[in-house]
Amino acid sequence: MNGDFPPDTLRAWGGAAAERLARYFETIESRPVLARTKPGELVAKFPPEAPEEPESWEAIERDLDLLVEPNLTQWQHPGFMAYFASCGSVPGIVGDFLAAGYNQVGILWRSSPASNEMEQAMVRWLARLVRLPDAFDGQLADTASAASLIALAAAREQAFPDVRKTGLAGLPPAVVYCSELAHSSIDKACVVLGLGISGLRKIPTDAEHRMDAGALESAIAADRAAGRKPIAVVATVGTTAVTSVDPLPAVAAICRREGLWMHVDAAYAGASASLPEKRPLFAGWEEADSIVWNPHKWLFLPLECTGLFFRKMERVRKAFSVVPQYLETPEGSAGVREYMDYGIQLGRRFRALKAWITLRTFGATGIRERLRAHIALAQRLEGDLRREPDVEIAAPVPFSVVVFRFAPSGLSEPERDTLNQRVLENVNREGRFFISHAVVKGRYVLRAAIGNLRTEERHLDAFLDSLRTARAVAETRHDLKP
Repeated sequence: MNGDFPPDTLRAWGGAAAERLARYFETIESRPVLARTKPGELVAKFPPEAPEEPESWEAIERDLDLLVEPNLTQWQHPGFMAYFASCGSVPGIVGDFLAAGYNQVGILWRSSPASNEMEQAMVRWLARLVRLPDAFDGQLADTASAASLIALAAAREQAFPDVRKTGLAGLPPAVVYCSELAHSSIDKACVVLGLGISGLRKIPTDAEHRMDAGALESAIAADRAAGRKPIAVVATVGTTAVTSVDPLPAVAAICRREGLWMHVDAAYAGASASLPEKRPLFAGWEEADSIVWNPHKWLFLPLECTGLFFRKMERVRKAFSVVPQYLETPEGSAGVREYMDYGIQLGRRFRALKAWITLRTFGATGIRERLRAHIALAQRLEGDLRREPDVEIAAPVPFSVVVFRFAPSGLSEPERDTLNQRVLENVNREGRFFISHAVVKGRYVLRAAIGNLRTEERHLDAFLDSLRTARAVAETRHDLKP
């Protein structure tokens, strides 16, 4: 047989795949959240090379049962409370399925007018959902890590307009600033952009884990005095460790005064700017040069879909545009948006389709209701934990992540760290929940991140029970020395 399989095969296999996912969601609570696979265990079960002869769909179904599903970490599970949720909703899943079938390669406008112009429309929808000023334009990137890299490349271009031609050789060392709790993607961006780790200043935080604006000013002054060139400040709304919010108005004022690019990383929390009651936390982000937030974190889209917004898109184009002769088009010459000119990727997936379907099927009202439900669950969990013996809430809870630790009075701080580490290991081993940790101000803390569409109040009761059991088991091991 030559060519593709016929449409009837798509009907059969696609229907079987949809039925499998429906069963998966129906049974997901019976599965351990964190995969119990040992490193190297799964790859050893694969043949050394692809089969020579075609295999049946039935054989693939058997291996989905044997090889794939038992080795998944269940990001869709209501007990998934690690990191930040990436919960793919039904409309988002269907959108991704359709996008895969249409298989649009968004290099140029002409390579997919639907993908190109729907992306422009979805950027506008997302910006208005979170009440960004109309001055902002943007794109849908794959991840926040890539988006921040694009933004800082634009900041580098603004600081050094000839850097595309000359590179960094002979230029003063460039410096980027962020809080000590900023995401590690900022470190990586500095490495990739040639600034190096030495070109990133980690600014200390205050008692509420926010960037210290005074320390930022001092660091900028010290770098200027040493002959370095400050180029950008990254402010975070919803840090990974504790979801703290940097003082955006103060950072914006410093950036204006110093002539620096202001980038706001709201990868997790950005969706909550759609809630009027949360908008004060975002005051000042409208002054940023670039903003990133992830619909695939808290807007219920499957990975990958990141909103990257710019006040001046032309600056981004100057940083990235490379148009070989074979990609020149009449539309591009006429000023049509060619997304290949605004980032690292040449081709891009039809990400806008799942955003369009999800926003239409939930509606802005439905999105806000679900965000409020998650915030209410987090507030309830925080209250429950405050009533538990020896529990400290380690940070404010502005969104839907609760950061806490067990701190019995009879233990030293290192012993408390060991206790919390063992609690985490026990909770995750039990299988009903998966939580993650952070180290904040030198102390080991636990994080419960609520963002799954399937998480309900009954799961919080079960989570508290899991924590109590995990602590009891941890304390049966008397040696808590690290």
